[in-house]
Amino acid sequence: MSNSTMNFTSSDSTNSTTQSFGKLDICLNSISLLFGLPTHFYVIWLIVTGPGSGVASAFFNLNLSVCEIGNCLFCFFNAMAICFSRLKIVSNLLEGLGITGRPLFQCLICVERYLAVVHPVTFLKYKPLRYRVICCTAAWIITIGSCLICMLILMLHNTRAHTWFFSLQFLLFLFIQLFCLVAVLRALKQSGPGERGRDEESHIKRKAFYLILISTIAITFIYVPYIIIGLCYVLTQQFIKDLYSFSYVCYVLAGFVQPVLYLQHAGKRPFLRTS
Repeated sequence: MSNSTMNFTSSDSTNSTTQSFGKLDICLNSISLLFGLPTHFYVIWLIVTGPGSGVASAFFNLNLSVCEIGNCLFCFFNAMAICFSRLKIVSNLLEGLGITGRPLFQCLICVERYLAVVHPVTFLKYKPLRYRVICCTAAWIITIGSCLICMLILMLHNTRAHTWFFSLQFLLFLFIQLFCLVAVLRALKQSGPGERGRDEESHIKRKAFYLILISTIAITFIYVPYIIIGLCYVLTQQFIKDLYSFSYVCYVLAGFVQPVLYLQHAGKRPFLRTS
């Protein structure tokens, strides 16, 4: 999210707020554009050119990287809109990718890991690629709808509606990831008959738990501050400037969490030598 869409101050202080956040926006947006685009294109290339089953197993990661490329473009248009106000409509349209697209695909990845650990029979039943395609198609329809709603709300300058729009979604996505995290943690603590000697299965469960844990921590750092900002604005009409700055830094940096996890899993760690 950009400072212009998260600007909850009064009209008298709009210019000063834009100036104070302008440098931060430009710096973070540049990082997202210069480092985010190559990273996500690299992940997409690895998935597409990998083994035949690789596309199916990493299909959610593929769609998440496509969504993150849209987020990088949002950062670009958001930065350019500081000088060219007409580009703001494109930035407003792409904002829905960050509000809905990113956390939605992250939740799909976590739910997939949750099913693999807690409900393995169900996971095997819905493992074929066609089911992932159905889920991602529904996710993209929801995301595109969110983009259109964001653009409409921001064109109408309805700050209160925009605040409720992203706050409620962030609460929902955070709850889903926390549910998956707790369920997988409980499954790891409960060892079934003869499972104590099955080191490989235990390793897979621990790996799924750490993946969900890292994703949950990332989404917590991104969205909890935004939720606090939104609720404070709705209740007190006050904008927490320092918390916004922290939130926006986390928002940009969190775009690198999932690709790094995928590269780690694939054994492709840029700038590091694999032993």
